[in-house]
Amino acid sequence: MTAPRQHPILAFAVALAAVGVLSVMDAVMKGLVLAIGLYATSVWRALVSLGLSSLLYLPRRRAWPSRDVARLHILRGAVVTAMGLLFFFGLARIPMAQALALTFISPLIALFLAALTLGEKVGRRTVIASVVAFAGVLVIMAGQARAEMGEGVLIGTIAILGSAVCYAVNIVLMRRQSLAAGPLEIGFFQSITVAALMFASLPFLGGVAWPTDQWPAILAAALMGFSGVLLFAFAYARGEASYLAVTEYSGFLWAAALGWLVFAEPVSPYTLAGAVLIVGGCIFAARERPRPEPEIEALA
Repeated sequence: MTAPRQHPILAFAVALAAVGVLSVMDAVMKGLVLAIGLYATSVWRALVSLGLSSLLYLPRRRAWPSRDVARLHILRGAVVTAMGLLFFFGLARIPMAQALALTFISPLIALFLAALTLGEKVGRRTVIASVVAFAGVLVIMAGQARAEMGEGVLIGTIAILGSAVCYAVNIVLMRRQSLAAGPLEIGFFQSITVAALMFASLPFLGGVAWPTDQWPAILAAALMGFSGVLLFAFAYARGEASYLAVTEYSGFLWAAALGWLVFAEPVSPYTLAGAVLIVGGCIFAARERPRPEPEIEALA
């Protein structure tokens, strides 16, 4: 499959939109996990996401993906499953802003994974932007270190860091996947992989109750999750992973605002100072000049 023409600024803007949509979804998911538990939330959202993606993808499908592309879909679906479970487990135990700050290690890991696996050249401006943004993360973590740790914070922090490593792998796989398949195909196979893994675990983890009062939130979370996948697939087909990874830092602003508005989680001066550095890094990276598209095998 031929890679779409590069549109770096458009790709950057769409990736920022995807981060915003998924940040709102995180707030909805945190409420669901607190209300009905992590496993029930994950199972029901996976089922709704599969139904939605099937309605959008199957009627338009022209051919099934090749074996190599299908393996890529399944691999990323497995990574996304682990990433999501770890993240939402941690998110139920620590404030949203702190959780997002911890995940910001992902773009830095992704920069080097992209260079090693995709042959991308990491631009000087992107590296500087990542360092500046990560300095903002360190400021936030310093503020959190001064705060009193509650019950479950340590295990929640470990889970978030594990999710961050998974997300770094996900960023690189998303770039390769977006060159090999369209957004609807990517969304469908991610949904079916996540749903298959969740339902395969039912015999080991027990059944789940019918979420009578939580369906609006589950439907909203599934719709926003699938929309985020489509937006990211569009963006990563038109911009390098090392360039777009920095957009993840903008999620902190969403997390701080939503955590304060929805869950009454305070925002400290350390958080605000870190946010300034993070936004500055994003703006600095967005001005990087486009580079020629590297030769990446699309697996098609």
